[in-house]
Amino acid sequence: MKNILVTGGCGFIGSNFIKTIINDDAEYFPIILDSLTYAGNINNLNDLDAYAFNFVKGDICDKYLVGELFGKYNFDGVIHFAAESHVDRSIDGPDDFVNTNIIGTYNLLEISRKYLKGSDLPFKFIHVSTDEVYGALDSEGHFTEMTPYNPSSPYSASKASSDHLARAWHRTYELPVIVTNCSNNYGPMQFPEKLIPLMIINCLDSKDLPVYGDGQNIRDWLYVDDHCSAIKTIYEYGVVGETYNIGGNNEIKNIEIVNTVCSILDELKPQENGKSYSDQIKFVKDRPGHDFRYAINAEKIQKELNWFPRETFETGIKKTIEWYLENEKWWRMIQNKTYKQERLGENI
Repeated sequence: MKNILVTGGCGFIGSNFIKTIINDDAEYFPIILDSLTYAGNINNLNDLDAYAFNFVKGDICDKYLVGELFGKYNFDGVIHFAAESHVDRSIDGPDDFVNTNIIGTYNLLEISRKYLKGSDLPFKFIHVSTDEVYGALDSEGHFTEMTPYNPSSPYSASKASSDHLARAWHRTYELPVIVTNCSNNYGPMQFPEKLIPLMIINCLDSKDLPVYGDGQNIRDWLYVDDHCSAIKTIYEYGVVGETYNIGGNNEIKNIEIVNTVCSILDELKPQENGKSYSDQIKFVKDRPGHDFRYAINAEKIQKELNWFPRETFETGIKKTIEWYLENEKWWRMIQNKTYKQERLGENI
C-alpha cells in the first residue's frame, strides 16, 4: 500500500479525490493535511471508513510539521491541492494567497527534495493548478501546455508563482514533479462562494442571483469527479517533468450557467408562487480584472494517457443540483458559521 500525502484533502476537490482513491481500490492510504480554513470541511469525509485514511490538522506553511509527517509516513507521493482559490477573496485580501499558495508550496517542494536526497524511491509530486494562470482568451483559441503565463488576479498570480517553483525544483533538483492545470470545477461539496453552488443556494433562499457585468464571460466547466480521475491517472501514468491540461470541453457563458441552474430547479423544486427562479437574476458591477474567456485544450492527456471526461455538462449539473437539494444540512452549517452568500471582491 502506498502512503500518499494529500494536502487540502478536506476541501472541495481534495475531498472528492480522497473518495476517488479510496473507493476505486485499496492501493493507496491517504494522509490528509488540511488546516480547515473556511473552505475546508472535515464533514466532507464523513461517509468514508475512518480507518481508510489519516487526518492531520495543520498548515502547509508549517515546515516543521510537514517535515515530521515525511519522517513518520515515508510518503510514496504528494498530491498538492491545498490552496486559497477564490478570485474575489484574493482581491479583498491577497496575503493569505501569497502565504499558502507560494510559501506553502515552497515548503512542500523543499521538504520533498530533502526527503528524496540520495534515494531512488518511485516518488511523484503532483502540483495541482489552474487554467487562470494563462490569463484571458478572446473569442477564439484554447490554452495549451505551451501557452505563456499572463495571470490577471492576485489568486492566479500566486498560483502561477507556485507553478514556476514546482518546475524549477524539477529542473534544478530533479524533483519528480508533474504540474496540472484544470478548468473550472463544479460538483458536490463545493463551497458556496463559487458560481454554481452560490446560484443554487440563492435560488433556494429566494435571494438575488448576482451575475457579474453582462454575463457573457465564458468558462470551460469540468465535473469534479472527472478532474479527480485525471489526477489519479496522472499520478499513476504521467511523465515526470511534464504538464497536463485538464478540461471538460464545456465552454459556457456565465448567464447560460445561471439560466440552466434556474431551469433545472424549476423542474426539480418548483416555487409555490409558480414563478421561475430566473426572475431572481440581477446583473451587478463586474469584478475588477475579470478575464473574458478560458478554454482548455486537453488533447495531450487524452492522447498520451487515454483520459477523457465522463460527464457531459448536462449530466454533471443535474447531479450537482440534486446533491445540494439532498444535502441542505451541509450548506446550512456553512451559512451558520462562515459564509452567508455576501458579495466579495469589492474592497479595493
